[in-house]
Amino acid sequence: MTTQTLTAPAVALEGVTRTYRSRAGGVHAVRGITHAFAGGSFTAIMGPSGSGKSTLLQLAAGLDRPNHGRVTIGGTVLDSLSETALTKFRRTSMAFIFQSYNLLDALTAFDNVALPARLARLPVDGAAVTDALDRVGLRDLARRRPPELSGGQQQRVAIARALYGKPNVIFADEPTGALDRNTGRAVLALLRTLADGGQTIVMVTHDPLAASYADETLFLADGQIVGRLQGADAAAIARRMNDLEQ
Repeated sequence: MTTQTLTAPAVALEGVTRTYRSRAGGVHAVRGITHAFAGGSFTAIMGPSGSGKSTLLQLAAGLDRPNHGRVTIGGTVLDSLSETALTKFRRTSMAFIFQSYNLLDALTAFDNVALPARLARLPVDGAAVTDALDRVGLRDLARRRPPELSGGQQQRVAIARALYGKPNVIFADEPTGALDRNTGRAVLALLRTLADGGQTIVMVTHDPLAASYADETLFLADGQIVGRLQGADAAAIARRMNDLEQ
């Protein structure tokens, strides 16, 4: 008999449900989803508008809490943490990249990358900040402020900020949505490189080309996972999306 060593997933959702109250009644954004994201994997999440993909990302990242079910990151059950402990855990174990870059115009690229550490009252490692900017090709623009940078450069500063703390998991919500095609491809190639280097990427996107950079694409509809494709190209992903939207 061969004994195999099982590695815990980087992110695990077990029967996760999220319902919001509205004047019309309950809105079931996520309905009992169970899924494990392996360490070092790159997963794209797609689905029609209102399918629950952004809610799922927020639940997986601990930005929102489920009504039912459990979310675990690196063996830590998020539901067991207080809000203060959860905030500290997010700062050290994960990072976020959004379509809106969330940079402060008054700060340089260097200081924007260092900002989360300063907010957490942690010492800033200047060499590590410079290295993060170097990895996204912005070492020479470290003293520029966001208004002096292009949209693609601002997004790369946001990625450098995510890289600075060497998080195990990076959550990305439409990271290329505001970028031109060439710049978007450069950002996706960088995310692909990060996954190949062992970091876990979970990305929400509406773009089949973006999803084609991932190892696996999950498809959501009505708050549930309704399909998945592994190693698919943009054309195959687009066909599956068209089927869902019919």
